[in-house]
Amino acid sequence: MEAIELARRIEASDVSDGTLRRLEDAADRMAMCYAGTPPDELLPQVRRYLSYVTGLTDVRMTIDAQRRLLVVGGWLSLLAATLHIDLRQRAAAEAWLTTGEQMAAHAGHDEIRAWCLETQAWAVLTDGRFAEALALAQQARAIAPAGSSALIQATAQQGRAWARMGNAAETRDALERVARLVSNLPTPEHPEHHYRYDPTKAVAYTATTLAWVGDPAAEGFARAAIDELLSEPGGRPRPRRVASARLDLALALLAADRPDEASAEALAAVTSGRIVPSNWWRATEVLTGVERSGVSDAKELREACRAFRPARRELTS
Repeated sequence: MEAIELARRIEASDVSDGTLRRLEDAADRMAMCYAGTPPDELLPQVRRYLSYVTGLTDVRMTIDAQRRLLVVGGWLSLLAATLHIDLRQRAAAEAWLTTGEQMAAHAGHDEIRAWCLETQAWAVLTDGRFAEALALAQQARAIAPAGSSALIQATAQQGRAWARMGNAAETRDALERVARLVSNLPTPEHPEHHYRYDPTKAVAYTATTLAWVGDPAAEGFARAAIDELLSEPGGRPRPRRVASARLDLALALLAADRPDEASAEALAAVTSGRIVPSNWWRATEVLTGVERSGVSDAKELREACRAFRPARRELTS
């Protein structure tokens, strides 16, 4: 923050192009760190950048510079909200989602607005409010720009809501729409960027959705997602996505009446320490199924869940 401020003062008295570029780069860097950094470690960094953006809002600048500042503030607000959701800090998440949506509206940036709605859909989905999640995902799709990552993600979120509601036909339809949207999608330069959709993410989301609707095809997709994430060239670790894919695989194995294998996959996911509070209910769901089966491995999984269960710390801002 000190380096950016010093550069700004050297360049001009207003908000220069160089200052805005550095803030935009920082927002992208934070979004790329999301997949590999625990949310409670990344959030303070994001909040510091947001504080700096807030300090610039009263500085004189051109209309173009003002729009760029609103856009970078919108992305950072969205990311802050996502991290608060991961930590189950709902009041703070809702506040930053509102701020992000307002900044995006003033800047005329429909993709950020769509991401805000999609992120809210995910938050209510984890609370079991499936119909509300579906409605929010539909709203996100309605305003997302054609071909954007937000459109793909909102469509995938629709499929997950339908899956939790037990509607197999609508679930399949949503998955087919996602497949069409990503069929010619090139792998982005930085696939670990949280707001850049890549083909590997489509495989993982398909695995989750099919596992939730009880489709046996989920196993193949979950294994493919894990293999791709673990063997991806370029050294881009995404441990949270690996842990989530292992939970998907465990759920699929439970549906296939293979509780021993399901317990082993869930144990690997839990002991990785990469399951965030907002996703913990998925581990609990697998644990319940494993215990119901009566296998001896259930005790080890329960002990691991007790040891690795993330702490819940509710914040209001």
